[in-house]
Amino acid sequence: MGKNKEKKIIAINKKARYEYFIKETLEAGIVLLGTEVKSIRQGRINLKESYAKVEGNEVFLFNCHISPYNHSFFQNHEPTRKRKLLLKKREIKKFIGKSLEKGNTLIPLQVYLAKNLIKIELGLGQGKKLYDKREVLKSKEEQRWIDRALKIKNR
Repeated sequence: MGKNKEKKIIAINKKARYEYFIKETLEAGIVLLGTEVKSIRQGRINLKESYAKVEGNEVFLFNCHISPYNHSFFQNHEPTRKRKLLLKKREIKKFIGKSLEKGNTLIPLQVYLAKNLIKIELGLGQGKKLYDKREVLKSKEEQRWIDRALKIKNR
């Protein structure tokens, strides 16, 4: 992602990195309707319960909630409809095998604007167990204590 320095983040799925170990990430485009684009540009998108799934030779995004556009009356979209993701064939083939392995899922991590195009960052994640989440929280807390101690010592 070194090419896209002009990247404006619209939405982040904060729970994704807490609930899953992210092994790989990849950028994809989304097939959207006009009112969906306008709503996303306003920041009215929620990735919390969404996931991606390979169906045939295509990848689709499910449960991604894009709120209806305020200023449209009769041409509004369905908020949680199935949306096609734009990926290259070799990327799809690569993720078909990996997503079929036990415990692996494709999770949207963030939605952003890159050169006026709406892109989504997908992560190949494996679900964490409860004890894994506790370990992460414990290590973060320990790191905070170390940082505090160093900060006080350097004064």
